[in-house]
Amino acid sequence: MKFRNYLFLAAAAAFTFAACSNFDDDMTEDDGANTGEEFRLPDFPEDVETVSGEVSGNWTSDVYVDGHITVPEGKTLTISEGVTVYFNGAGAGVNHAAIEFSVDGNLYCLGTEEEPVTLTVYGGSTIPETEKMNGYWGGIVAGLSCAEMLIDHTVIEYTGGQVIEGSPAVENGYYTAGDDAYPQITTNNVNGKYVITNSVIRNGWSDGIYMMGGQAIITGNIFSATGYDGAEAVNVKAGCKVDVARNIMFSPNTNGLKLSSSDQDDAAGRTQALVCAYNNTVINAGWRRDGEKGGSIYVEENANVSVFNNLLVNCKFRAITPEWGTAGAEDRYDRENSMIDYNFYASGTVQSHLFFEGTYDDDGETLSYSGVKFPYEGYAYKHDEYDTEKVDVNSKIAGSAEQASELDPEFVNYNIDADPALYGWDDSWDFHVQAGSPVLSGAYSAGDRQPYFLASGLAVNGKTYNSPAVGAYFGAFGEAE
Repeated sequence: MKFRNYLFLAAAAAFTFAACSNFDDDMTEDDGANTGEEFRLPDFPEDVETVSGEVSGNWTSDVYVDGHITVPEGKTLTISEGVTVYFNGAGAGVNHAAIEFSVDGNLYCLGTEEEPVTLTVYGGSTIPETEKMNGYWGGIVAGLSCAEMLIDHTVIEYTGGQVIEGSPAVENGYYTAGDDAYPQITTNNVNGKYVITNSVIRNGWSDGIYMMGGQAIITGNIFSATGYDGAEAVNVKAGCKVDVARNIMFSPNTNGLKLSSSDQDDAAGRTQALVCAYNNTVINAGWRRDGEKGGSIYVEENANVSVFNNLLVNCKFRAITPEWGTAGAEDRYDRENSMIDYNFYASGTVQSHLFFEGTYDDDGETLSYSGVKFPYEGYAYKHDEYDTEKVDVNSKIAGSAEQASELDPEFVNYNIDADPALYGWDDSWDFHVQAGSPVLSGAYSAGDRQPYFLASGLAVNGKTYNSPAVGAYFGAFGEAE
């Protein structure tokens, strides 16, 4: 199984989850939370039930997780609305391994809009802005026997602890000690059924959702500040059939969508990755990575995708398809059967405060940000991994200051001229658009590119969930009502 390899510091394997920030000072504005003293999570109160080991049944009140927990194969854990699950941010055991939430059975997080389920660390609200992606616990790891998982109206935050020797994911063969950090959610079962909807996935060191198997509907979620020095909001591999729709993906470190059929093995049942990604809004993708990495959408290694009607705002690059011009190349996507087109690339004109070294070095000066100006001709400039013959041929692309003005999405409440390297979320933002917005016309009809689970749906926890219909506009939301 192919794993994600990040360039962690040598000390990462001994990462202390309540440690000082390892962020550069220029990663974000100082919000006043840093006092010069080492930040540590507060002690947990003693009046909340403490659990570890095997868990199942129904949690109806708050819980403190003081060690690795596992939903055993054949068992179910239901977490009721309003429940907060606190993980010990100091880790488990003498090596302080990030606490993992392993799911070998079924998991149902049944929050509501008024009373969401929350998976966090105690004292999370006190974490300074520059400490939020330190990786305080291990995230949800759905194993090879996890048949169903429903994450509905759930907040998942502060995951991304380093995978080390003794981590359950290492013992189960899912991740590699010293090479990986935990995503917020991992799936492994190619026969599993997963619905992740109406939820908030934020402030994680690694990917928001990392799918190595299963059928899934991922819709109506907010992904915010995903990834410290790499990672994507949604990362899909072989053995998956997935609809990704109507999500907000704000400030992913690298891409909003990384779609790949790596490790495809048809004989073993790990078949070609099939992804329909439509009506998503991706904002500020790639601007917390320097150099050539980062972008918005990345499609590779025989993935068969339909990517359309997405709104991409202030992203470093357009959709990238490595080795698209080389037939039979290992990294080449399934160009014959895929469609990556009818997307909308909008751009502000603010300068990023980040300096980009290497290929796009500009004599030591800060490069002008945006699709308009970065690095030279913006979204429209020639890039070796832009499939200009097939990808985004019919997309709306801000390739100049004049075009950027014409293609302003006109959000109800979001300033597209904000610095794209900043990642703090504001609950007052509204990504609906105003009447007359250019995102309301020119979208794809999708007559031949229907979502996989629009009609058939996925049956999870005794209920059938259907993917949303394709919106006749670009982005997650249309016009405000």
